[in-house]
Amino acid sequence: MLDVTVIENPAAAAVSLDPMRARLLAELAVGPASATMLAGRVGLPRQKVNYHLKALERHGLVELAGERRKGNVTERLMRATASSYVISPLALAAVQPDPARFRDQLSARWLLAVAARLVRDVGTLITGATKARKRLATYALDGEVRFASAADRAAFVEELTRGVSALIAKYHDEHADNGRDHRIVVALHPTVKPETVKPDDTDARLPEPASHTTSPSQAQE
Repeated sequence: MLDVTVIENPAAAAVSLDPMRARLLAELAVGPASATMLAGRVGLPRQKVNYHLKALERHGLVELAGERRKGNVTERLMRATASSYVISPLALAAVQPDPARFRDQLSARWLLAVAARLVRDVGTLITGATKARKRLATYALDGEVRFASAADRAAFVEELTRGVSALIAKYHDEHADNGRDHRIVVALHPTVKPETVKPDDTDARLPEPASHTTSPSQAQE
């Protein structure tokens, strides 16, 4: 079972968004179960559970984990193919966000479009790497910083921009014969807290953040 998988097919996305099928996916992410076992957990007749399981199986969201005999019946034990799922913008290809339509480093919606592209591209790369049986060269850094003031936040963004730009200039080689393009995404946004978000957290526009992009582009051996 994979930790996370990206759903690219529109029909598979539609199947996963059905509330009952999503519930069954959650149950099967915990461990294998038969339709009879699931029926008792979700409060549906076994035949209806089987119907939903077949739909999930057709789209590769669940798979056969094994079989067991129960009296004169052979039960199929199913399991989820991943612990969690992410729907790629490719599932809504006609209306997926396109960061190239506009570029505003101070826009939260542009940041969202960049993030959507990241999900789309990495999902596609994972699919290709899996088929080629190769490892995918990626890297991610995730952290939090508490700024004492908006001025400190602005200084941080400015220094971050200079630092990342200098690294790109240092290592970028457009004439490398065997080089591989990569996309870099650097983002900064207020941390989401359980309590009410303050207005100044949502309305204040940040100074220009570093958002250079290098795509975890190809699978590597």
